[in-house]
Amino acid sequence: MDALSPATAALLADAILFAHVGIVAFVVLGAVAILIGGLCGWRWVRDFRWRLAHVLLMVFIAAQAWLGALCPLTIWEQALREHAGQAVYRESFIAHWLSRAIFFEAPWWAFVAAYSLFAAIVVLEWVFVRPRRPGN
Repeated sequence: MDALSPATAALLADAILFAHVGIVAFVVLGAVAILIGGLCGWRWVRDFRWRLAHVLLMVFIAAQAWLGALCPLTIWEQALREHAGQAVYRESFIAHWLSRAIFFEAPWWAFVAAYSLFAAIVVLEWVFVRPRRPGN
């Protein structure tokens, strides 16, 4: 990482944060879409590959929480920000507002409980809004 300029590191950190927000949106909005789509008969919410990616991602997130591990995206972003010489409170505009949208202060157990509950909801969606097998 020494070959990266601080400006490039800051830009990559912002890109990782943006991707992180996209993943959060995929998991949360995907779960909502599955519930609504199951009730409304939307075929796309039963796509097997999409649903498999959704459930595996949520289970991975919950497992990380149970293990007390940080998300790899968070680790990479923090390392890049450190390389860029950015303090936590002096990030770029994008980093500042996107991070405020998805990170907030709470005890660790609250995140473990929330991730576990959300993972249970996603698994229950798998049962009650069954995905179609490829080719069906």
